Amino acid sequence: MTQYTAFSVELADNIAHVQINRPEKINSMNAAFWSEIVEVFQWIDDTDEVRVVVLSGAGKHFSSGIDLMMLAGVANELGKDVGRNARLLRKKILTLQASFNAVDNCCKPVLAAIQGYCLGGAIDLIAACDMRYAAEDAQFSIKEIDIGMAADVGTLQRLPRIIGDGMLRELAYTGRTFGAEEARSIGLVNRVYSDKDSLIEGVMDIARDIAGKSPIAVTGTKEMISYMRDHRIDDGLEYVATWNAAMLQSTDLRVAMAAHMSKQKPEFLD
Repeated sequence: MTQYTAFSVELADNIAHVQINRPEKINSMNAAFWSEIVEVFQWIDDTDEVRVVVLSGAGKHFSSGIDLMMLAGVANELGKDVGRNARLLRKKILTLQASFNAVDNCCKPVLAAIQGYCLGGAIDLIAACDMRYAAEDAQFSIKEIDIGMAADVGTLQRLPRIIGDGMLRELAYTGRTFGAEEARSIGLVNRVYSDKDSLIEGVMDIARDIAGKSPIAVTGTKEMISYMRDHRIDDGLEYVATWNAAMLQSTDLRVAMAAHMSKQKPEFLD
């Protein structure tokens, strides 16, 4: 398996555990982070043995967001011409967006396990995941407003569908910090655990449950849910009919039905 500088990646029991691995820098997102996350999720998409992804952060915190040294480096590239500066910045922003699009577009479910700080760009990241879980010490903030900018890597586009328009506006306009219980109450996280150890254990249990299901069925379910974010109900019904016209011919259906009838645990091919 490829070695990364900003991540550690492990594969066991059909679960890829992707860990942001810069604890000495509060898992801030440096240049390597943004390029490596695309590589990691391309590998996940290409590897049939991976059925579920758990995304976490090493150490006490999930992530403090984008590395300010990286931002300073971008500022140093700017010149005197406004038009060329705008062209450069637009390219940079689109590149960063593509990094989290790789997470959102992953064909496998991605479960985020969050402890400690989850700030700024880290909110953009977890918004691209399928589900989010938190330890009691988790602290969230859409911090971009406090450094004089609008969040531009996915928070403002994805969170309205997760926590609703009004709540997103409050959090984005104020930049205030909120804790795990409030995150659960507004639907940002599914469940809160007492500490990091129980968080990882609990999320891995959920991941193992999903990994035990038909990978064909899980991929199809994710595809349909994602499709419905941007389409009408009748479009979605037409799409799932076409999708399942092929996928219902999978042997997974017969395996699942036989296991159900015999009260045995099904075993699916990758």
